[in-house]
Amino acid sequence: MKVSVFALVASVGFGAAAHAADVAPGDVVYDEYGAVEQSLTGTPGNPEEGAKIVGSKKLGNCIACHQVSALPDIPFQGEIGPMLDGAGDRWTEAELRGIVANAKMLFEGTMMPAFYKDSGYTRPGKGYTGKAADDTLGPILAAQQIEDVVAYLATLKD
Repeated sequence: MKVSVFALVASVGFGAAAHAADVAPGDVVYDEYGAVEQSLTGTPGNPEEGAKIVGSKKLGNCIACHQVSALPDIPFQGEIGPMLDGAGDRWTEAELRGIVANAKMLFEGTMMPAFYKDSGYTRPGKGYTGKAADDTLGPILAAQQIEDVVAYLATLKD
């Protein structure tokens, strides 16, 4: 009996730990249109944190290319990308996740960077930086930050 209870507790504990792991950038599953159905973390995004990321020049810096009327206090909003007002009406959560993770999967040739990618980059070498490029280059945003941005964008309704 003690072994059975231990096995049950261990399996529940290990199952929760396995579920809590983030999806690695190379393991993200995009559908044929570039949408990502599965959450990257299993934890719902926080729209307030997402708004901070969208407006932060040190993080997502989305406003460098996009306008967001809901963030009027952030100056110098861009006009290169589409206005994000109404993003929650235009795209599903899965489409938003795919766009933020790697917009090139949905919009071939877009200028938007892949925020959740860690391979396939063309890196400058010694001719540009004076030192060799590091082989390890992590994603621009962490998995939970992607989920936070998606949660924020989903609130932007017309």
